[in-house]
Amino acid sequence: MQDYLRQQGLVRPRQERVLGGVCAGLGRRFGLKPWTARLLFVIVLMLIPGSQLIIYPILWLLMPSEPRHYGVPAGGTF
Repeated sequence: MQDYLRQQGLVRPRQERVLGGVCAGLGRRFGLKPWTARLLFVIVLMLIPGSQLIIYPILWLLMPSEPRHYGVPAGGTF
C-alpha cells in the first residue's frame, strides 16, 4: 500500500510538518501550499464534522514518510 501511495506522490514531507505531515503531503500532491491544505482540512471538518478525525490518523499510518537524503551524490555512489 505504501509503495502505491508513494507512486501516486502521496508522501509525508520531512519539512513543513506540523503534526504528522498528512496535510502537507496532500497539499504537495495536489499543488497546494501546506497552509492552504490545512485550512481546507479545517473548513471541511466544520462542514462535515468527524470524518476527518478518522481519516487523518489512517492516512498518517498509511502514507510513507519522505526518504531522508544524506548528501549522496547524483550518481548514487560515493
